[in-house]
Amino acid sequence: MIEELRQKANKLPEKPGVYIMLDSAGDVIYVGKAKILKNRVSSYFHGKHNAKTEALVSKIADFNVIIAASELEALVLENSLIKHHMPKYNILLKDDKGYPFIRLDIKSPYPRFTVESKMEDDGALYFGPYGGRSTSFAAIDTVSKALKLPTCSKQFPRDIGKERPCLNYHMGLCRAYCLKDTPKSEYDEAIKKAVMVFEGKTDKLISELTKEMELAAEELKFELAAEKRDSIKALTTLKRKQNVLSLSKADTDAVGFYRGTTKSCFTVLHYIKGQLLDKDFEIFPDPMETDDEVVSGILRQYYIRRGIVPENVCLPFEIPDTEAVEKFLADVAGRKVNITVPQRGDKKRLTEAASENAKEEVLRITTKEERVTKTALWLKDALGLEAPPERIEAFDISNSGSENIVASMTTFYKGKPLKKAYKRFKIKTLESQDDYHSMQEVIGRRLQRFLDGDESFKPLPDVFLIDGGATHASGAVEVMRKMKFDIPTFGMVKDDRHRTRALVTPTGKEIGISAVPSVFAFIGSIQEETHRFAIEFNRSLNAKKMKKSILDDIKGVGESRKNALLKRFKSIKAIKEASVETLCQVVPQNTARAVYDYFHSEEK
Repeated sequence: MIEELRQKANKLPEKPGVYIMLDSAGDVIYVGKAKILKNRVSSYFHGKHNAKTEALVSKIADFNVIIAASELEALVLENSLIKHHMPKYNILLKDDKGYPFIRLDIKSPYPRFTVESKMEDDGALYFGPYGGRSTSFAAIDTVSKALKLPTCSKQFPRDIGKERPCLNYHMGLCRAYCLKDTPKSEYDEAIKKAVMVFEGKTDKLISELTKEMELAAEELKFELAAEKRDSIKALTTLKRKQNVLSLSKADTDAVGFYRGTTKSCFTVLHYIKGQLLDKDFEIFPDPMETDDEVVSGILRQYYIRRGIVPENVCLPFEIPDTEAVEKFLADVAGRKVNITVPQRGDKKRLTEAASENAKEEVLRITTKEERVTKTALWLKDALGLEAPPERIEAFDISNSGSENIVASMTTFYKGKPLKKAYKRFKIKTLESQDDYHSMQEVIGRRLQRFLDGDESFKPLPDVFLIDGGATHASGAVEVMRKMKFDIPTFGMVKDDRHRTRALVTPTGKEIGISAVPSVFAFIGSIQEETHRFAIEFNRSLNAKKMKKSILDDIKGVGESRKNALLKRFKSIKAIKEASVETLCQVVPQNTARAVYDYFHSEEK
């Protein structure tokens, strides 16, 4: 296969274009661009590669190419194909991250700040993009409180003079523009100052407010001076935290990149007038491309999604297609974009800071992974497993006496709960409380679903954890042996304070975990989560049963009338508190009397 692919690659033209790698099923697994197709594609099938590239090459069954008129055209085409096919081996930005804008409708007599997903050519002012909707709303809220702008749902001028001021006014957070005697000029002035903040002119605004405060103090207007002082204090605090704001027309974006042992990070620091206003980053699995190829590919995806490109983009190192990427970003921005690799001075320090931020993010994530790995290695050795467990399933039984006996199955993958794999079971073979046989039924049903080919019960776990002692664990093992399965199984034992203190083998041998904090916390979280999941299921069934049985016991209340009552009153409590006259609005008078008498018989 490799020889055939090599021969096919050697026949490619020495022209720019895009190559599309396919697996044996015909699915696109990688898309790349090349200045010279023949040289680039044939390189995959000659010589040695790193582990990531070897993994890709081992999956390639065929490839297609599209010849482009220029390197820029190839770059644009590559970007479109990656977005369309989402290939497994390409670096892909998360598609759920948005970059909203803050909008101010200056045509309105009382303009308000809103959050919008994109800019429109509608004459409004737009600020952004921001790192997310929560960041955008937080920015509006902070600026509004600092300048005492309204954050309520009232609409001006429609609601002026109609109601009393809300709590925000009494807390000193709003000027009460809903009052008739509050001049509109004050609103206009506050909006003007808010715009200064969103334009990055916080220092200038603080200077103006300081002068206003001093003048008010000189004129013995101490209350006004105090208000100015509070605004200055709030804006000063906002300025210290202003890295949460990402403002439009940024002067420079400094890009950083760091490749760790298991993760890599792409970081962008946004600067305006020399002030850092935002940090954005993405974490990736260790990519197979070289660092310069990674940064080139991510730059295009990042700025297309963000929608705003600064005039200057500073990179930590050269990329192979600088000129083509500049033209690509210029098309996105609608103007010229300069890509530079600073060698000294302030801009060099900016890219160094961006790369240092990328490194810190990777180290932070890697530390979490290392803790998970350490826990898995300890469990491997302590439990006598062949390999560190990645997938763990845990089971618990919950019941209310002999009624609503249920079980829960939770799944943890690489140290984290995998909630889409959680399962719930109603016990079918027992009519009375029996946790031992209930657990046996659940384990049997879980394994049978696997045998039946149910995809939601695949794959099998590395370990089963059973809530309870050796007896419950041995019961689970007994079922597995009959079904020809051999999955390591252990019980989770609690102490007098209901904390997981140990694991226990089916033969009764305890394995203490309290001496290893990471393992103690991990196993404890599994047992608590599994117990919570079982309890919630049991309670939901009990609530459903109670709601059903109470109304079904009342003469004349059938299914349709019961549904009508619940739809109208929402709860049993509300039905109980309703008068006969109110009930008659939903059901006939004799039924309404029967319902009322049922709930008030004790009073009589």
